Amino acid sequence: MITVDLARRLRSAGLRWRPASGDRFVVEHLADADEAPDVFTLSDMTIEAHHYPTGTELGFNGTTEWALDSVSADAALWLPREDQLRTLLGPALVSLTHETEDDEHLGWTVLLRPRSTADEHEHHVADDAEAAYALALLAYLDASLRLDEPA
Repeated sequence: MITVDLARRLRSAGLRWRPASGDRFVVEHLADADEAPDVFTLSDMTIEAHHYPTGTELGFNGTTEWALDSVSADAALWLPREDQLRTLLGPALVSLTHETEDDEHLGWTVLLRPRSTADEHEHHVADDAEAAYALALLAYLDASLRLDEPA
């Protein structure tokens, strides 16, 4: 699972969330930097996304341990899964490889297609696959939103 910090960076880079069943999230004001946050998963049984013209509310159904009935989706931070990150990368994604040396785990590398014929493939490395995909998506979003100066 990606970190809260990495999820925040993705959101700041422009990634938007339409809550759906199976999505993981944290409630922002409950995500303490010093502790592992409580991660919730949207499910038709326990936490449902209710879409209204005024915004999306995440309804906590029958949760007795929480004093939450609902929370605005704007107050929640999406933690995209590996499959969602792969889908978001789309055709830019070339591969994911597990890097090892002498049977020791070195990390995961995501390779992205070059944006132009003058560019080289981009490599994004992290300790786990989801984080590598998320770092690649950050770079992809940044490149997509940046206006490069003409050559």
